[in-house]
Amino acid sequence: MKFKYLSLAVLSAAALSSCSDEFLQEKKNYEQTDVNAYNSYAGSLGRLADCYMLTLPDVNGNPGWQYPSTGKNDDLSKCTEEYCGFGVFVNPEKELSALSGNRVPDYFQGDASNIRNSAWGRIRNINDCIAGISNSTLSQEQKNELLGQAYFLRAWCYYMLVKWYGGVPIITEVLPPVESSITPRSTTKQCIEFICADLDRSAELLTPYTTHGGWEKASDYGRVTTGTALALKGRVKLLWASPIFNRANDPERWKDAYETMKADLPIIESCGYRLQYENNPGNNAANWAKMFNEDSNPEGVFTILYNNRPSGGIPDQHRNNPWERGIRPSNTLASASYTPSAEIVALFPMADGRRPASYRSYTTLPASSEYDYVRDHPYMNRDPRFYRTFAFTGVRWAYEGNPKNDDNNIPYTGDNYEVWSYVWYLTNEARENIVDGKTYGTDDLLDKAKGMYIRKRSDDKDLAAPRYTFDANQNGFGLSAAPYMEIRFAEVLLNLAEAACQTGHSSEAVDILKRIRSRVYKDKENCGIDASLSGNDAACMAAILYERQIEFAYEGKRFDDLRRWMLFDGGVNVPAGAPSTWALTGWGGNTCSYLGFAPLNGTRRERIEFRVKANFNGGLGKEKWEIKEETVDGVKVKKRINPDPLADVKRPAAVKLQEGNANKLQQSFDKLNEFYDTYLERNDRPGDGLTSAHTNLYIKFLPKYYIIGFGASMEKNSALPQNIGWEDLNNGGAPGTFDPLAE
Repeated sequence: MKFKYLSLAVLSAAALSSCSDEFLQEKKNYEQTDVNAYNSYAGSLGRLADCYMLTLPDVNGNPGWQYPSTGKNDDLSKCTEEYCGFGVFVNPEKELSALSGNRVPDYFQGDASNIRNSAWGRIRNINDCIAGISNSTLSQEQKNELLGQAYFLRAWCYYMLVKWYGGVPIITEVLPPVESSITPRSTTKQCIEFICADLDRSAELLTPYTTHGGWEKASDYGRVTTGTALALKGRVKLLWASPIFNRANDPERWKDAYETMKADLPIIESCGYRLQYENNPGNNAANWAKMFNEDSNPEGVFTILYNNRPSGGIPDQHRNNPWERGIRPSNTLASASYTPSAEIVALFPMADGRRPASYRSYTTLPASSEYDYVRDHPYMNRDPRFYRTFAFTGVRWAYEGNPKNDDNNIPYTGDNYEVWSYVWYLTNEARENIVDGKTYGTDDLLDKAKGMYIRKRSDDKDLAAPRYTFDANQNGFGLSAAPYMEIRFAEVLLNLAEAACQTGHSSEAVDILKRIRSRVYKDKENCGIDASLSGNDAACMAAILYERQIEFAYEGKRFDDLRRWMLFDGGVNVPAGAPSTWALTGWGGNTCSYLGFAPLNGTRRERIEFRVKANFNGGLGKEKWEIKEETVDGVKVKKRINPDPLADVKRPAAVKLQEGNANKLQQSFDKLNEFYDTYLERNDRPGDGLTSAHTNLYIKFLPKYYIIGFGASMEKNSALPQNIGWEDLNNGGAPGTFDPLAE
C-alpha cells in the first residue's frame, strides 16, 4: 500500500456535539503536538475524539470509503426497491469500468493527498492513536478504556473496505507517508479474522466500563461499547457466511456465525441494549415510530448523535440532521426530496402481516394475505409499519412550526397539518403525456407535489416533543438533533435469526421474527409469521430477508442485503475470466430461486401519482394562485383564486394515526376512500430512466458489481493488484488477477 500525503494534521481534535455527546466536545487544538500529548488523559481523549469524528457514520455524507448508506436517496439506495432513478450500479446505459470514462466509484482510498480525507489516512490516525496511548504513561485502566474504543474504530474502517473489495492491505503500524511504504493485499479471510480480532479486543477492554448497563456517565452515551463491538462482529461474520463470499455454502461459516452471535447476545444485552417497546406497540406502531428520535435509546447499539445548534459561534459545535427536511412536503418549508417508489409501497405486508398476494417476490412464504392490495387505495389494511414509513394524501402529520407568511398560500400550521398532495394539469396535452406532462399540486405544493412521501424516522409531533428547532426563515426543519442508529438491536436479533435458519435452528429464527413484530402487532402469535416456517429453511430465510426489508426500510441496509444474497440475478452469472470457484453451487445455484424472490435485474420502478379525475374541469387547473380584484361596497379588494380544480370540494377529516378507537379509524379510512373514488385516480409516472425515444429502461446489475474493483486509486498504487473481473490500470488494462474469494 502506497501513500503520498501532502499534509498531516497529526493531532487535530476537531469535535462533534449533541445534547448528550459531551465526550466529543473537547475543543483544544492538538496540531503539531508530539507524542507526549498522549501522556495526558485529556490529550489522549482529544486524539480519540478526532478519530471518532473522522470515522463515525454521518447522515450528511454519501456512501463510500467514509460513510455507509443511511437511507437517503443516494446512489446505493437508488439501486434498491426503495427509490426510483438508476443508481450507479444498475444503470443499463452506463457500464462501469476501472479505466477512464464511466469509472467505478472509488471507495478504496479517497483523497490520497490529504490524510484527513483518505480511507487510509483515518486508519493511520487510529493506528497513531493506538500506538500513542499504548506507549503512554497513562494508567492501565485509562489505556484500556481508550484503546477499547480505538480498536472498534479501526475495525469499522476495515469493514467498510472489505465489504466492497474483499481482501485489502492490513496496516497496524504508523507507516511513514512515503512511496516506499507498501503493504500487500491480504486475503478476504485474513481481513475478516483481523476485523473480528480487533472487535474481540475492543469488547474485552471495554467490558469493565460498559457491561453493567452501559457507560456509567450519561454524557458518554454515543461512545461504542462492548455490545457495539460484538454487534459489528456478528454483522461481519454474517457477511463472510453469505453467498457473496461463500459461493459453496460452507456450513462451517454459518455455524461459526451462529455460535458466536448466540454466545455474544447476553453480553450485548448486559450493555443495556434491548428491543425498545417489545410487546408494547401503541396505536398503529406509534412506539416503534417514536424510538427513532429518542435519547439514550436501548435499541441503538451504534448510534450517531446530532444537535439543533445553528452554524456560527464556536467552530464544530453545530451538527444537524437533515433527514426531516428531506422527507416533509415542500409546503412545510422542506424539500420532499426523498420519495418512495411504487414498488416498495406495494411490497409492504398487509394488516395480517403476510405479503400481498399480488407481490411478485418471496413466493416460498407459506401463504399470502387474506387482504387484497388495492392499487387505488394503497394505504388500506397494511402492516402497522406502513403508516409510519409512508405518508399519503389524507393523513395527519403534525409538526412544531408555522410556515405561513405573506408570500405563500399554505393553509395549515404544523399543529393541524394534513397531507393533501393530489395533482392536476394545465392542458389536455399535458394530461395525456405521462412522461413530460407537468403536474401541479394542491395546498401550495404546486410543482413540488409528490404522490406519496417517506415518513420513516420522522420526528412526529403527535408522538413526542420535537428534536428540531423550526425556523421559517432558514431551512424549516434544518436544525434537527434527531439521532441516527447505524446498528439497532433489531439487527442484532435478525442477524442471529439468519445464522440460526442456515444452521438448522429455524424455530429459533421464527421466535425472533415474532419478537421483532411484537413492537408493531398487539398479538405476536398472530402477526403473519407462520409456524410452518420452522423446518423449511428456504421459506424461513425468505421471511427473514422480507422482514429486514420492511423493518429497515430507509435505514440504508437494503443494498448490502441485496449484494450479500446476490439478489440482482440470483448469482447465476460470474464476471468474465472468473475461476470455477466463483460459480454459486450452494442454494441450488440460484439464491433467487431458493428464496422464491424475483430478481431485480430486468425490473424498473415507477412514481405514484394521484390526479384529479377528468370529469372535474377536465382534471385541469391553474399553474399558481392568482390575484383578482373585486369591488365590494365600493371598495376594491384583492382576492386570491385557488388554482386547485377541487378548491370548492369539502375534504374528509384527515386520518389520525393516534386514534385508539378502531371503529373511528376505520370510518376515517372509509370516508377517505370515498374521496379518492369520487375525485381522484391513480396514474403512475416513469420513475426509472427512459431512452431518448421514451421507451422503458430496466435495472441491469452486472455480476462484477457484487465485488467491485479499484478505480482511480490504482493510479497512485502501482503495487496494488486488481480484482478479477476488472481492468488493471497498472498492467495496461489487462484483466485483474486478485481473487477476493480465495482463502
